[in-house]
Order: sequence, then C-alpha cells, then structure tokens
Amino acid sequence: MKDSFKQSTKLLLNQNNGIMEEKKINGVKNGVVIQEEEVTLKKRVGLVSGVALIVGTMIGSGIFISPKGVLQGTGSVGLSMIVWAGCGLISICGALSYAELGTMIPHSGAEYIYLYTGLGAIPAYLVAWTSVIVLKPSTLAVICLAFAEYVCEPIFDGCGPPELIKKLMAAAAILAVTMVNCSSVKFAARVQVFFTFAKLAALLMIIVGGIVKLGQGNTEYLEDGFEGTAQSASGIALAFYDGLWAYDGWNNLNYVTEELKNPYVNLPRSIIIAIPLVTVCYLLTNISYFSIMSKAELLASDAVAATWGSRVLGVAAIIIPISVACSTFGAANGSCFTGGRLVYAAAREGHLPEILSYVHVTQYTPLPSLLFTSFIALLMIIPGDIFTLIDFFSFTAWLFYGATMLAVIVLRFTKKNEPRPYKVPIFIPVFVLLCSIYLIIGPIVDNPKIEFLYAFLFVISGMIFYVPFVHFKLQLPGMDKFTTFLQLILQVAPSKYAPPE
Repeated sequence: MKDSFKQSTKLLLNQNNGIMEEKKINGVKNGVVIQEEEVTLKKRVGLVSGVALIVGTMIGSGIFISPKGVLQGTGSVGLSMIVWAGCGLISICGALSYAELGTMIPHSGAEYIYLYTGLGAIPAYLVAWTSVIVLKPSTLAVICLAFAEYVCEPIFDGCGPPELIKKLMAAAAILAVTMVNCSSVKFAARVQVFFTFAKLAALLMIIVGGIVKLGQGNTEYLEDGFEGTAQSASGIALAFYDGLWAYDGWNNLNYVTEELKNPYVNLPRSIIIAIPLVTVCYLLTNISYFSIMSKAELLASDAVAATWGSRVLGVAAIIIPISVACSTFGAANGSCFTGGRLVYAAAREGHLPEILSYVHVTQYTPLPSLLFTSFIALLMIIPGDIFTLIDFFSFTAWLFYGATMLAVIVLRFTKKNEPRPYKVPIFIPVFVLLCSIYLIIGPIVDNPKIEFLYAFLFVISGMIFYVPFVHFKLQLPGMDKFTTFLQLILQVAPSKYAPPE
C-alpha cells in the first residue's frame, strides 16, 4: 500500500508570504531545524450534519419521480407500499453493515477502502475506476439536470426549457456546489443542513396535504389494496431498482469517515436516525399521492409531485417545483461532497494520480479531487440525456454493494480479532448480499440488453490502466513537474495519512 510518510520533500504554503516553498520533513534547512506542518482533513462533521448528509443525499428527485416506476413494476398499491418499505429495510441493513466497516476501518472512501482491506487491491481499483469515471460524476450530472428542469419549469410555464438553457443551468449548479465544497467543509455542511430542512419541509407539506385529503374521505384508491399485483419476479426487481434509486445515498457518510467527529458513536447513530426518518417520509408521501390519484393517473404522470401540487394546491402549485429544486440542489451538494472524497481516497492509495490526494493548505478540503469530479460531471452534461447511462450502470453499483457485504463476511474470518466498536449480526450483510444478487440478475433476466455487457466490459477495462500504472508503478514523463505546477496554482499539499493495514 502507498505510504504517504515516505516522501522526502513536499511543497507547503508559507503563511507569511503566501507562496509555496519546499520544506524537508523533520530536516535541517539553512541551519534551522524545521518540521512539516500537518495538512490533513479536519473532523468538522458532527451528528446533525452527518444526519443531514445522509438525508440530504437520499432525498433528491427520486421520491418526486420514482413512485411511477415502482407502481409500474408492482402493479398494485399494496405491493408498491411493501416495495417502498422493503427498500428502506435493505438500505438500513446495508448502512448498518457499512457502519461496522466504518468503525473498524475509520478511513474515508466507503466501498473502495473496505474492498481494499477485505478483498484486495484489484476489486478496490475497479470500484474506483467505475465510480470515479462514471457513477459519481454522472449521478451529480443527473441531479443537476433535474435541478435545472424544475427551476426552469415555472419560467417556461410547463412547456419545457430549451435544451441549451437546461444544460447551462445544470452546469451553473455543478459549479455552485463545487465552489461551496471547495471553500470549506464547515460551510458545505451548513449548506447541507439548510437544504435538508428545506426538503423535509416540502415533504411535510405533501404529507400534511395527504392527511387532510384522507380526513375528507379520499381513501378509494388506497382501498384497491393488492388488486392487479404483478406476478413477475424480475418485474418486481425493476420496481426495487426504482425505489432504491430514491433511497440511494444511504452509504454516503462512510465516504467522509475521517471528517466525522467521534465516528464510533456518530456513524451508527446518524444511520439509525436518518434512514428510518427517510423511510417514514417516503411511505407517508406515497400514501398522500394515492389519496388523490388512481393507479392509472399516477402512471400517466411524468412528475407525480407536480400533478399532486396542481390538484391540491391550485394556484400555489408553483411551490412544488421550487421545493424539488431545493431538494435536488441539496442532493447535488451532498453528491459533490462525497464524490470528491472517493477520488481523494483512491489517489491516496496510488490508484489515481497523486495530485488528486492533495488537500488545500488553509481550507483543508480535497480541492483537486473535487475539481476533477466536477469537471467530468460537466462533460457528461454535454450529451444531454444520460439517464439511460445511469440505468445501464445501476447494476454495477449493486455489484459493488454486494461485494462490500462480502467483505464484511470475509473480514469476520480474516480479521476476527480486530476491534469492532460497532458490530452487526452476521445475517444482516448476508441478507443484503442476497438482495444485491437478486437486483443484479433480475433486470438482466427480464430484459437482457447488449448495453449490460458493454457496462460490464467497461468495468473490466480498468485493468488496462491498473497493470502498468498501479501494479508496475509506471509514471508518465513530466508528471512530477505537472504535479508541482498544480500545487503552486491550487495551493495544495500531501495530506498526513496513516493507511490501514
């Protein structure tokens, strides 16, 4: 594993004159003994901001869109509610398993660092390769495109914004969340808390409106129960895909474990508070939808929340797109926050260029990794519709989640004496592993497409770069000079890091 302590010289910021200068570690320069000043990520994420990060990244645009896909796959109101509850159960079981790994291996990076420790360097590299190049940036791009859609909707009066305007608005959103995250961890956490409360207020408005409608006797659509329930196991798997898209983000706090105050307590506690809260909100929101919409009406709507708003709020329905815009911006902020940490963690282990593991010397943010993630996200906006890309790579995300559950099980045997401040019953990771296998195989059996093979080949193609650049440690000519140049421009330095064994 890459050892960050073995570098003999580093570029650090001279606080007096504002320029970068070379200092030796615990060495002697000009007859004066100097020591390296510590540059590392700071613990600035507490319990409230930890809960806000999970809730804020989970609640994005999914709950305002996904109910249609869940109902389509299940065929009935009753089964759709079971799927929503089941998605919450899978999410909390997965998150609790991650909590064991996060307290046992208190390093940022989530799946990457856990697979590195449990299954080895190659699976970890493939996670980093796929997530850094596709999954994290494309998720950020999709969220920002959804943000642009809802921001522009009131302006263009429902006729849809021009494609160029939508792309420019999405690009502006990416740049905005990048600036927030680069400026300060504390500021990014405060932004996350604010937008989390904003989106919970929006859901509360929908929930209260539904309760009022139920109180007025609008229960006929809920009384349909299990009428029309689908019999296809693979179709139900696709319904779980749609539901789990709305729950995605349950693992995001594990990407920032090193910045979490008292992680042994706050990591599991944040999970236990956040995910049940989201599950209850989702169930009550779906009940509210069905209080005014039949199955046919919900399936005919492309924006379920907007349809609900037009029927319940009347002229005040503009509140809904504004609320969804706030929700998606908060999710984009959280996605940028965690996506940058994955790049940072992978680069720190030598699986990406070293410059991406550097930290700003005064703000203590992983500036290069945040800029890298946002740059790829900006490129992904250019083609426009990348939702298809996300669909084809969704199964790889659950492939990695399943592999992480396998790492929990393997580490119980290979590191059985390792301290585990938090430990889940073994049946929980086994349950999530079986669910992930079902979610990987189900959609492929239901509708096999050549694109699934392309996605799998893309994951494996990462080995083309792993063998020369990681295994044989090949360096491109001029890379050291390029790294030094970026250090001077960005004012970043290598971070102090004790790698896991």
